[in-house]
Amino acid sequence: MSDNKVSNQKSCHHCKSRSVSVPPDTSMIHYEKFWLYRHCSSVQQRDRQAQKAGQLFSGLLAMNVVFLGCAFISSMIFNHVAITLAEVWILLSILKVLCLCWIIYYLLGTSRQPHAVLHRDSHAGPIWIRGSVLLFGCFSILLNVFHIGYSTILIQCKSKVEIVFPSIEILFICTQAFFLWHHSKDCIQVQHNFTRCGLMLTIATNLLLWLLAVTNDTIHMEIESQLREVEQRFAGKAPFLHPCNDTTSCTCPNTTICKVFQKGYILLYPFNTEYCLVCCSVLYVMWKNVGRRISDHPIPHTKSKFKLQGVVFGPLLGAIAVIIGICVFMMYQIQVTASAANRQVFIMYYSYYIVLLPLMSVGAVIGTIIHALEKRELDTLKNPTRSLDVVLLMGAALGQIGMSYFSIVALVATDPMDLLNSLILSYSVLLIFQNITQNVFIIDGLHRQHFEHTEMSPDKEQQMKEQNHEGYDQRQVSMLELGQEIQKVSLSYIQSYSNLSWKRRALREISFFLVLCNIILWVMPTFGAHPVFENGLEKSFYGYSTWFVIVNFGLPLGVFYRMHSVGGLLEVYITA
Repeated sequence: MSDNKVSNQKSCHHCKSRSVSVPPDTSMIHYEKFWLYRHCSSVQQRDRQAQKAGQLFSGLLAMNVVFLGCAFISSMIFNHVAITLAEVWILLSILKVLCLCWIIYYLLGTSRQPHAVLHRDSHAGPIWIRGSVLLFGCFSILLNVFHIGYSTILIQCKSKVEIVFPSIEILFICTQAFFLWHHSKDCIQVQHNFTRCGLMLTIATNLLLWLLAVTNDTIHMEIESQLREVEQRFAGKAPFLHPCNDTTSCTCPNTTICKVFQKGYILLYPFNTEYCLVCCSVLYVMWKNVGRRISDHPIPHTKSKFKLQGVVFGPLLGAIAVIIGICVFMMYQIQVTASAANRQVFIMYYSYYIVLLPLMSVGAVIGTIIHALEKRELDTLKNPTRSLDVVLLMGAALGQIGMSYFSIVALVATDPMDLLNSLILSYSVLLIFQNITQNVFIIDGLHRQHFEHTEMSPDKEQQMKEQNHEGYDQRQVSMLELGQEIQKVSLSYIQSYSNLSWKRRALREISFFLVLCNIILWVMPTFGAHPVFENGLEKSFYGYSTWFVIVNFGLPLGVFYRMHSVGGLLEVYITA
């Protein structure tokens, strides 16, 4: 009889560990302990203090690792003789191996302990974030495959580390992507401090990989030196060697496979930086959720679903912007890859932005005014995911804003009255204003409570569903019946649109329009449209190496900002 009780209790515990809504029994909770706070009067107070101490020490661990890595990378940049790129790769490989060991231990050990994951954070790791991890992870793996192939062809002048490092990177990306896909929502309740330290070590490693990607221009300099050598040969001059990059002795042979590896590496280069940034954001939410007990603050959470209702003009205008953007992007890519891009291509590209950015800014300002007019209360409940979303929006916007200010200074100091320069200047100013207005609109919308869906009775909603699905049961219908079904669906959609208040309609139209605009503004720089580096104006003003670092710092942040804005705008659309 006692054995049956024990087995029933274990099965009950197992069921509770998989459920979010059922609050756990206090006997399951592993309260945190720390030797500094062993004399606290209550268990809850000791647990709270131990949690703060664990976050502090794990944060100090990450800070020291980041400072050590920054010292190595800075030494490589300013004194490339004493500290080489291979030595930086060895340091990062050691960190990645340590992270791999901890992730494998978490997957096979920590997460499988009894009562390890009593509940999961429903806000953490949404599908679009985890999908981004997989997408950017796949492109990063392909990038490292190209890197291995490129280094293998030039093995006579490349170090063996340039083959080993990408191989470890592929294993690290695969393991980390699997870990984040399956465990990004975990609120781990065991081995708190060890888990925090492992997460912070992984965050620090991703930050250092991002920093190295921003500053490492080895292959880019090799391509620049080859182009310079070809130009000088046509001009009848002796080839010029870059003072810090003697790369003419390690040139890509005139073979198709080498050119493919080289071009593929350059094209996929921004995806690796995006992958590191996305992983850092997901890992940070996991770090905040270590030891978190959601049942302490029970919230009646109703999961909202995305429904394409109450929008007409937003999708229409957004689709027009996307189609025009794709045409501009294709024309730009054809001109840039076929030959040296002329001024007309850059004028067309920046003109598209100058038309689109003011429309996005006006929409965001109108949406912010509507938020101020409506009577929805602010959602003041603690939400680590939402707090991180706000920080990421503000931080990622600094990339485009910073690049815009650098461009403004360079253009004003040279020739602002030139047509192309004036277009780039207008583009930079409008981009700053658009980022600020969109951030205000998204952050204000994320802190609003959901609308109460009281505008449509259940009978009407059921009748509309029956009308929408009536035609699916009949496989063979005439053209007349098909037209009647389309008319019914259209009438039901118009009815649902008219039932919404004007504020909700306006917010949904604006949010959907901004979603589509941010998607096309994410696609264009992600897949190779980089006029800020290819127009040559800022590059000639700041110098190649300086502008390379500025672009590699700002461009991935800008791409990450567009992608993150899509998620925030979809949340605003759903809550409206």
